[in-house]
Amino acid sequence: MKATTNTKLILFHPPLHKQSSPLLLHPHRLRLLFFFTFFFFLFILTLRTTTTFTLSNPSASASSSSASASAASLPPSVAKALLHYASASNDTAKSMSAAELSAISAALFQTAAPNFLIFGLTPESLLWSALNHHGRTVFLDENEYAISKFEQSNPGIEAYDVQFTTKVSDYPQLLSFAKSHSKSDCRPVQNLLFSECKLGINDLPNHIYQIPWDVILVDGPRGYSAASPGRMSAIFTAAVLARSKKGSVGGERVRTHVFVHDFYRDVERIFSDEFLCQENLVETVDVLGHFVVESGSENDIGSGFCRNSSSPVSSSSLPSEGQEEED
Repeated sequence: MKATTNTKLILFHPPLHKQSSPLLLHPHRLRLLFFFTFFFFLFILTLRTTTTFTLSNPSASASSSSASASAASLPPSVAKALLHYASASNDTAKSMSAAELSAISAALFQTAAPNFLIFGLTPESLLWSALNHHGRTVFLDENEYAISKFEQSNPGIEAYDVQFTTKVSDYPQLLSFAKSHSKSDCRPVQNLLFSECKLGINDLPNHIYQIPWDVILVDGPRGYSAASPGRMSAIFTAAVLARSKKGSVGGERVRTHVFVHDFYRDVERIFSDEFLCQENLVETVDVLGHFVVESGSENDIGSGFCRNSSSPVSSSSLPSEGQEEED
């Protein structure tokens, strides 16, 4: 009986050993599986990279086709602007600084599809249209021929000519008139289409006065000489459009970014202080003034444009008739 029992124990022990051995080898199998997987993916990655490199350099004609496909994926306005600035890299025309361009671009990018109104055709015009290809961009300029040529060269561009009747030399009288009629014809909130204010631009297409503009840039008309139109009307009109903007966000009045270029000049600075207001000036970048103007209502008629209005009216610093005109 004892011999039989010992024999059973000896025969039973090997099966127990065989069941435990797979468990002891399991970590090693995991390591082998890991290394196999790693080298498999490394092989696939190498094969894909090699294939991509080979396909991208077969011949000059294939490279040309690839470039054409990439260009086609860009919005047409972006592609055209890139070509324009590449070809004009040696142009000596006066243009904005990189910091000024960045300030305006940052304001545009705050809204998904902004409405952008621009006074003046400048070297940056195609750039503004390209940057705002998801929104609406409208150009206004004093030169009817330049507007027509710009539209013909850039199908899809929305631009209108404006007949300015003002002169820089008349700015003291114009400012005085606007201040004395700030509660009637030259009030902050109104539809300029029906305005009798001497500074208001009232001959634009009707829909221009209905669009809620998110960004307005005043970079025209010309303003360097006493005989040039000056930007008095453009600044006043921008202020009224911003103050008359409809709507609200979270129960608060909506705001408009208004930029005035050549802000160092007397007319631009004085009229900006009077109608865009010093309390709304958020920054100056080189010669660019950046205002953020809150919308108003008809009930604000007695408050005027600004909390404090103390713009000097003087002709002592006007440019002379013979001074060379720029912008």
